[in-house]
Amino acid sequence: MRKTKFMRNISRFLLRVAGWQILGNLPENVRKCVIIAAPHTSNWDFVIGRLAYYVLGVPVKFLIKKESFKGLRGYLLKKMGGIPVDRSRSNNLIEQITRLFAKEEQLNVVITPEGTRKRVKEWKKGYYYIALKAKIPIVLGFLDYGRKEAGFGPILYPSGDYEKDFEQIKSFYQDKQARYPKMFNLSQTK
Repeated sequence: MRKTKFMRNISRFLLRVAGWQILGNLPENVRKCVIIAAPHTSNWDFVIGRLAYYVLGVPVKFLIKKESFKGLRGYLLKKMGGIPVDRSRSNNLIEQITRLFAKEEQLNVVITPEGTRKRVKEWKKGYYYIALKAKIPIVLGFLDYGRKEAGFGPILYPSGDYEKDFEQIKSFYQDKQARYPKMFNLSQTK
């Protein structure tokens, strides 16, 4: 409890000094969800986002490339909730995370659908299919560097029609400014 309070206070202080404001929170009745983290164009996105989760007291796990889990950094990432992902091969990640949701009483998994900080042609859809298979909502988490706001937007229960649901997601993120705006792409290729 003391550690949690310390992390909350230090995170609140750091965000305040940096000029960031936290908006919204997860509803109390949402015990399991996939949280989209977007836009994602900078390593600072992780830092600001993780501090925001500490401030809000929201326990999260997050997917991050396995190459980041080396040495002290790897130890710290695991302590903060990191789940290593091997992006070099198909490893049935959707099934693994869906099983993790089935085992846990409370679980919030943060996923960056862009999958990288570089500009992508389209978002990866794993976040959507994890939520659909696990029968849990998708929470639209955001960072807006233009307004220096971070937080939670609407909750989306996946219908099974990705294109239709993505239009709602796209509409929400349309006015969110990435740290590097030219690297953020909301269009989907077919």
